[in-house]
Amino acid sequence: MPTASQLTRQLETHDPDGAGHALRVTALALRLAEAVRASAQRIEAIRAGGPLHDIGKLAVASSILRKPGPLAPDELETMRTHPVVGVHLLSDVEDAQGGLECVLHHHEWWDGSGYPHGLARGDIPLEARIVAVADAYDAMTFDRPYKAALTHEQAIAEVERWSGSQFDPQVAEALLDLER
Repeated sequence: MPTASQLTRQLETHDPDGAGHALRVTALALRLAEAVRASAQRIEAIRAGGPLHDIGKLAVASSILRKPGPLAPDELETMRTHPVVGVHLLSDVEDAQGGLECVLHHHEWWDGSGYPHGLARGDIPLEARIVAVADAYDAMTFDRPYKAALTHEQAIAEVERWSGSQFDPQVAEALLDLER
């Protein structure tokens, strides 16, 4: 049975463009959790789930992960399966159990238009809302095959713009306070 760290290394091999992403997201999410005064239990959930939030991408073809342009509708649908696939992959990984909410819900949007379940506001676990902001910020500030990195200032402006729709306003504000 694989460990969480073994799976994280496998993902970085499968998606080298995302190398370091999981650890950066986790570090920022932990800072955000402290800033919003998250409980010790939620902080531990981030510690367990942050490094694994994208683990379901192991089941996504490299051709999709590394595609230089926009994804076709069927490719986008495949990509959107990664949170549910991730929870399935982690079902028997003992050291990941506390972080499954982060893995499953980090693409839910504050306004309910995210995936996989269309949860909104307080129905999204706080730890997943925190990982969502950290994940988006990190994704925006590093080059990807499909887009060039934004500057720090541009990424902060995007988080501010999407606060209250994509992002929990309290968590977005915490990022703005930490990063300005």
